[in-house]
Amino acid sequence: MVLNFSNFTALNLPPTDLKSFLDDCVDRYNQPSFIENDPIGVPRRFSKLQDIEISAFWTAMLAWGQRKTIINKANELFGLMGNAPHDFILNHQEADRRPFLNFVHRTFQATDTLYFLEFFQWFYQNHQSLEAAFLKGMTPADAHVEAGLIGFRALFFSLPDAPQRTQKHVPSPITKSTCKRLNMFLRWMVRSDDRGVDFGLWKHIKPSQLLVPLDVHVERHARRFGLLTRPQTDWLAVLELTERLRGFDPNDPVKYDFALFGLGANLGMRGEG
Repeated sequence: MVLNFSNFTALNLPPTDLKSFLDDCVDRYNQPSFIENDPIGVPRRFSKLQDIEISAFWTAMLAWGQRKTIINKANELFGLMGNAPHDFILNHQEADRRPFLNFVHRTFQATDTLYFLEFFQWFYQNHQSLEAAFLKGMTPADAHVEAGLIGFRALFFSLPDAPQRTQKHVPSPITKSTCKRLNMFLRWMVRSDDRGVDFGLWKHIKPSQLLVPLDVHVERHARRFGLLTRPQTDWLAVLELTERLRGFDPNDPVKYDFALFGLGANLGMRGEG
């Protein structure tokens, strides 16, 4: 069945037809052209694993507001690191943090920036890859990454002087947050295909364990297609939507993020949340 991409009259499609439609959307939007105006273009500037991890995580945590502003602020941040995030993180001294006192993005303030620097320096002095921080709470048999997100947040704020105010920037399923930005970051790092958008650098977390980055725009289209029925936009809604998408592709349910995202962008309906 061939559907026009702007045809929103056929919302009660049989599951097989809806799958075909969404697969077509994935094929259309999971393309290198996606990168140009998306925050994932920031870590795409780097080739070293640790540079990609640091820049991808930090960019994802800054990803609210207009996409152009997000990209500009992330580039500004890594410019302060000499565009060598891992080397800077490992080797900088306390005095080297002074320029970061002026870095601000919306509610992300100097206190938050300094703690991110502190955590990353501690972590990378003891570990090779940030993937290890998400694996502490997970097992290969886990259906999804919930335990990994909980474990990561606990580790991230385990340093003695972790500021209370910074905790809002790294959410947890425990608080029923959708954890949109963390799930987006994991999609970037874990998904692997031949399209060249997601990195697919992490091998211990499986694409089948990923969960959908549920923002207001993905939610809107998921509800229009009957893929999400839970009234609240919370962690259980993330699980419900991902489970529905897993019915279309159990090995890679989060590929449909491209479809739900791309429909909004294509139709001029996606905001900058």
